[in-house]
Amino acid sequence: MAEPQLSVRSAKARDLARRLARREHRSIADVVERALEAYEIREAGREPAPTFYARLANEYGSDVDLEAIIRENREIDSGPEL
Repeated sequence: MAEPQLSVRSAKARDLARRLARREHRSIADVVERALEAYEIREAGREPAPTFYARLANEYGSDVDLEAIIRENREIDSGPEL
């Protein structure tokens, strides 16, 4: 039985996968699988921004002005000691 195939309509994605496969001496399928696995690991732990802000609003009872908090707590870096 034949392996399932992934069809990519983006010429840029196809060319990049081919170039990486040649450079890494791997199959295109292996390159794509590894890239998707890395993407999944990197993105899985992140909470979408709208969900994050909604959670903050629910926890603190009002909308939080993150820029104001950053400005209030900003400290000037004196730079390296020479």
